[in-house]
Amino acid sequence: MNTISSRCGAEHGLISVDQALDRILQHVQPLDTEKLELQNALNRYLAENIYSSINLPLFSQSAVDGYAICAKKAIEPESEFQLIGEIRAGQQVEVQLQAEQAVRIFTGAKIPSGTTTVARQEIVELINSSRIKIIENLKANIDIRDVGEEIVAGQLLANEGQQLSVGVIASLSMAGINTVEVFQYPKVAIVISGDEVAESVEDFAAGKIFDANGPLIKAWFQQAGQQVEIFHIADTKEAVQALIQKLLSSYDLILTTGGVSVGDYDFIRPVALESGFEQIFWKVKQKPGKPIFFAYLQRNDKSACYLLGLPGNPAAVYVGMQVYTSTLLNVLQGQKNQPSWFNAVLSHDLKMDARERFLRMYASFDDSVLTVKSLSRQQSHMLSNLMQANCLVRVPAERNLSQGDMVQGLFIQ
Repeated sequence: MNTISSRCGAEHGLISVDQALDRILQHVQPLDTEKLELQNALNRYLAENIYSSINLPLFSQSAVDGYAICAKKAIEPESEFQLIGEIRAGQQVEVQLQAEQAVRIFTGAKIPSGTTTVARQEIVELINSSRIKIIENLKANIDIRDVGEEIVAGQLLANEGQQLSVGVIASLSMAGINTVEVFQYPKVAIVISGDEVAESVEDFAAGKIFDANGPLIKAWFQQAGQQVEIFHIADTKEAVQALIQKLLSSYDLILTTGGVSVGDYDFIRPVALESGFEQIFWKVKQKPGKPIFFAYLQRNDKSACYLLGLPGNPAAVYVGMQVYTSTLLNVLQGQKNQPSWFNAVLSHDLKMDARERFLRMYASFDDSVLTVKSLSRQQSHMLSNLMQANCLVRVPAERNLSQGDMVQGLFIQ
């Protein structure tokens, strides 16, 4: 009987994608924190609120190249002022402007005492070396950056948990912040399992396949500026046991590919359990990547080693990295949040499947509406459509979708 409940992936005991993500959020604890120089903290997550100790600007300064002027009345065209000096940015000059006096000033330079406004150089004529004339009406307090107009001392600048992007680092640097407290980045070991991986054309001719998972995962971490160590291992229980025992005391996360299903040579899960890991979940009602395995081991010092076992098919690895690995790494750094799904309109019909699917699609705007279109070659052993894909789209289980339906997705690079 060919019903949905009897199809592959619909068997009893599978958990949903959201349940799997919730279990990661519930069971994983953030790592300790460390102090870093701000300039070395790109993409890290703050472990503290940061408050400004200064006003910004620190002092009133000129917003333009021009002339600082002291005027006791409205400035009209043809008004003249005595020019008594010059102030450059970064220069400390003690000047007290009196009525009808002016000083040449440059952008960012400190406004001298007595200044009532600044005239940009485009509306000033130089009569001689000691006298200027204003050629337009000029209001009071023009082109002056007042003390603290952007930031005041004691103001909250950044929140605990905020990621240190290029813009955040630049903003904090302007406020004089040099060091930050951040969550430690996890030490990650990548284990690529399988006897079928080719290392040469001769191996390929002998029935083996080239490794896509190792380069995929390494590039994924490199994209985030993160270093990992990669280990290749044969499909024997002894080899898996030896490597797991070697890694579990030194790494915060062991990320494996292959060996987590129910085949005769799938040793990752049984060896992990024999080594003291406790299973958090195994098998998710999704396609690709059903036999995903997640477990943890508490060490004697109360720290934890987590093991995330991804299936061996490259598309399943890619989905696992984008959805589960990214979530796990974020939680380890204090970010207990679901992935940032976007909403988009499906541009065509899709038939139902027993499992929730992650399809590689292309997202674009059509009359200001974000739409997504599925790509061909979606099988779990295929990756060629990643040359066009810019998102992964969640397709609900057991439901036909029609053109115009709303779906959720993740942008990818």
